[in-house]
Amino acid sequence: MTTTVAVATHNAHKLGELRAILGPALGERARLVSAAELDAAEPVEDGVTFAENALKKARALSQAHGVIAIADDSGLSVDVLGGAPGIFSARWAGRHGDDAANLDLLLAQLADIADEHRAAAFVCSAALVFPDGREQVFEGRLAGRLAHARRGTGGFGYDPILLLQEDGEYRRSVAELAPEEKNAISHRARAFVPLAESLSAQLP
Repeated sequence: MTTTVAVATHNAHKLGELRAILGPALGERARLVSAAELDAAEPVEDGVTFAENALKKARALSQAHGVIAIADDSGLSVDVLGGAPGIFSARWAGRHGDDAANLDLLLAQLADIADEHRAAAFVCSAALVFPDGREQVFEGRLAGRLAHARRGTGGFGYDPILLLQEDGEYRRSVAELAPEEKNAISHRARAFVPLAESLSAQLP
């Protein structure tokens, strides 16, 4: 038996990542479909935390279509900015999803900040909602240091400026990782792998 599981995203990059992350735990027992495939409207993300926004998106999708729904809200938390951009990461420069503008603005804001004060992390809250009202939230985090300029061509969002510590050195950005490397360690993986394991245990 294959169960339809709706993913509350219209972002093809994110859907691809989640299929790669969730696949090993769910196998053929679940068929992931996007909110776009269901022609579902995107709810207003007016929560004040990643978890609130993730739950809001998953609840709306589950209730509207009577399916199990998963959603995440994620972003970049910069220590010296008190956790910003945070929930405003996708629209930091004013227009939702303008990655280039968001990167340009953040790099400009941090231009005079020394390396030792450029700590940051990708943070993800992943929500799992069932039509009967059961809900779970899982958290993931990937810490690093912000580069002074873009590095790498992979990934999306802020991937080109978050450097990861490897053997004591900050050598590669998330955008310089191979997709399988990123999917193994990303903030989304750290939230969605336990979500997938929980969902797998609850599927028929």
